Amino acid sequence: METSSFNFPTDTRVGPGVIAQLNETLLALGIHRPLVVTDAGLLATDAYKKLVGALLPGKPDRDWFLFSEVQPNPTEANTRGAAGLALDKRCDGIVGLGGGSALDAAKVCRILIKQPKLKLADYDWEADWSGLLPFIAIPTTAGTGSEVGRSGVVTPDGGDSKGMYFHPELLAKCVFLDPELTTGLPPGLTAATGLDALTHCIESYTSPVFQPLCDGIALEGIALIIRALPSAIADGPDIDARGHMLVAAAMGGVAFQKDLGATHSLAHPLSAICGVHHGTANAICLPHVMRFNARRKSGVYRRIGIACGLDVISCSDAEADEQTIHFIDDFIRRCGMPPSLEEVGVKEEHIETLANQAWLDPCHQTNPVPVKHEDLKELFLKAL
Repeated sequence: METSSFNFPTDTRVGPGVIAQLNETLLALGIHRPLVVTDAGLLATDAYKKLVGALLPGKPDRDWFLFSEVQPNPTEANTRGAAGLALDKRCDGIVGLGGGSALDAAKVCRILIKQPKLKLADYDWEADWSGLLPFIAIPTTAGTGSEVGRSGVVTPDGGDSKGMYFHPELLAKCVFLDPELTTGLPPGLTAATGLDALTHCIESYTSPVFQPLCDGIALEGIALIIRALPSAIADGPDIDARGHMLVAAAMGGVAFQKDLGATHSLAHPLSAICGVHHGTANAICLPHVMRFNARRKSGVYRRIGIACGLDVISCSDAEADEQTIHFIDDFIRRCGMPPSLEEVGVKEEHIETLANQAWLDPCHQTNPVPVKHEDLKELFLKAL
């Protein structure tokens, strides 16, 4: 048995209307002047209105502030802007509202609040990051799992590739999974974010790292997504489907502390270079990576097939993999995802740069089988 470690400490509130508990949670954490970090697109939504309603009932001497300039792929300038406002207004806590971009920016801005002169390119995860402002995460999409993660993905100044900033102190003090905040999410974004969560669960389960707690969480996350995502896409106000997707996305976020795989190494540069939504990039690339892995490690997807509801127990390893991959590929298509990278604007001239950045991305290092630079290039070409 390998040595490993398990850590699942996040305080999580789940269910319709739990956002109403936000005010008392802030006060319990000693937060009287929170900064809300989000993106401009959320300001006209019911989710934002519910947040405002939950913040307003506070004591008369309590105030809160808003930073709404987070981009879809957050940059160091976004996090620095949020940090500067927090310092200027003497904020004592951060509330992140939105998808993975807003939550990542909210997490990472706390680093720059503690060290305003730091350049993210010089970030040292071994430094003393104790004493970061407390962070509350409120996701409005069911996909990234950022709300329960210890890392944030932000593009540093002067770079065209994403940087990952990791530290246990980045973890949220409390997470609110309120399905009422996600009912307005359009079908396309519901699908893309949901398939991001599915990719997290599949890649974390098949990662060779020893993390049996994560394995169980990943498999149950897959089962929840297969049942709930089609309903959430077809019927946005379906509270049960929305709630199960929020829980499944958080489970994916917990599971991939075990690590991910080659799909994510492909997806990260697709977002950074070509502007492809992260969930869409994962959805397009996942079946190609699964076929690549299954040819080299037969039987790797049997348990995933069982989690999907397939009768593959008595099949050979190769048959179990084939049925599982076919099911996942078909499921992705039924969710409305484009079948190729070409359909989302990627061109053949992008491939060399994409492959170079994918090779530098650490996720493929925990792929279930070894991956070479040429393999990543070939996977991009197949997905094109």
